[in-house]
Amino acid sequence: MKMIHSCLRVLDLERSKTFYEEVFELKEYSRHIFDSFTLLYLRHPGLEFELELTANHDREEPYDTGDGYGHLAFVTDDLEAALARYHATGAEEVSIKSLDHQGALLGRFFFATDPDGYKIEVLSREGRFSDF
Repeated sequence: MKMIHSCLRVLDLERSKTFYEEVFELKEYSRHIFDSFTLLYLRHPGLEFELELTANHDREEPYDTGDGYGHLAFVTDDLEAALARYHATGAEEVSIKSLDHQGALLGRFFFATDPDGYKIEVLSREGRFSDF
């Protein structure tokens, strides 16, 4: 058994697709249009795990992300470049944080927010996350 995708419901499919392409370098892998909704699968080249964006055609109001949603996470070799791509979208200003545990670096990261309010953690490939 293995994980193959995570799904987010989005209000504006093209806006969300552009965000994930520009900030996280994901590419459209497939799109399936139904009468009442569209499924768009994004994937990083070379990986099997996908992000499924689901857009319900009759939806006019933003989704409530609720208090149970945590975040998606991406790892990168160049955290500063990822942050610059995020800021280039006109997104809120955020900064890189570090988290230490028992005197050792656990990770360096920042949190981005997508157009629908979902949080995405972007981690540097170091510390706990050096093997990913």
